[in-house]
Amino acid sequence: MDVYSQLGVEPIINAGGTLTTLGGTVILPEVVEAMSAASRSFVHMEELHLAAGRHIAERVGVEAAHVCAGAAAGISLMAAACMAGTDAERIRRLPDTSGMQHKFVVQRAHRNPYDQAARLAGGTFVEIDADADQLDEALADQEVAAVFYTSAWFLRGEALPLEQVSNMAHARGVPVIMDAAAEIPPVENLWRFVKEGADLVAFSGGKALRGPQASGLVLGRTDLIEACRLNDNPNFSVGRPMKAGKEEIAGLVKAVDLYLARDHRRDSLAWEQRVARIMEILSDVAHARVWRQLPYGIGQQIPHAALTWDEGALGVTYQEMVQTLLQGQPRIAVQFIDLSSYDFADFEAPQIRIHPHTLREGEEVVVAERVKAVLTGA
Repeated sequence: MDVYSQLGVEPIINAGGTLTTLGGTVILPEVVEAMSAASRSFVHMEELHLAAGRHIAERVGVEAAHVCAGAAAGISLMAAACMAGTDAERIRRLPDTSGMQHKFVVQRAHRNPYDQAARLAGGTFVEIDADADQLDEALADQEVAAVFYTSAWFLRGEALPLEQVSNMAHARGVPVIMDAAAEIPPVENLWRFVKEGADLVAFSGGKALRGPQASGLVLGRTDLIEACRLNDNPNFSVGRPMKAGKEEIAGLVKAVDLYLARDHRRDSLAWEQRVARIMEILSDVAHARVWRQLPYGIGQQIPHAALTWDEGALGVTYQEMVQTLLQGQPRIAVQFIDLSSYDFADFEAPQIRIHPHTLREGEEVVVAERVKAVLTGA
């Protein structure tokens, strides 16, 4: 039975990447099998959380790990861990932070809509420039719970490097928590940020890992990971509504195992070939430019085809392109870098991005030909 047809929802060809708005990823069959197997038995959730955390930490090579309901949930848990710790009374009081350290020092270049997750737990932000003196002054505040650090393709402003921030924070006895939701591949980033000094790092389970969309991973210091666990479901805490069930936990464990064992070079070659085919099809469209591009920064290093054009010359706006593709047959979604939607980032001009890693073999041709037809009026 097609569950989407039953609901009257039509699936799409996803050329927009592992965006939450497009359903994240397509879960690997082995992960689905693990989730299905987990669904057939009861288990003590505390035991499962601890066992899954130990397994993942050992495989990745970090002190400790905790499975949560997504990277945003991970941000809330990391913030709660730094404010309430393992104190049961404080855990129950959040987001009321009376008498607690509750401030998170953040560089202005790292502010973005996802940091709302820290505010949900009761945290407040203290913004600074990319300036070591400002950082040191902010760290001296006795109400500071942690430094909030972010690495993402859409954050292009100047920022102090993680290692420097970590060294300065640790000198003041302040932990560093990091949002790295989509920062793999490369696979080495799973342990890189911890080695560079981050005390807690959150990753999405439903992007490159190809685990459950409603799953995430927090890696880092043993004591703070334990605090994350106690601030999470099934405890009565801010994490209670952010429930990762036994199925998501089992699925993410399997996804991590599979990701560590993957032939990442083979994946990269397949993505490059798809991008090359897209560029070949679109290369002769007048008044348009298509090129291979990597996301800004050090994470999510998956190539994609970027496309811009002269709207006046071709008589097609970017919004019209997006809507035409989505309303056609088959329905196609691309990533639209709309300056109004990404006003927190530093993009100079709009563009369309066609991502290869969420396409099935051959779909890159379908997408490119449809885009070409819209641009040429064919």
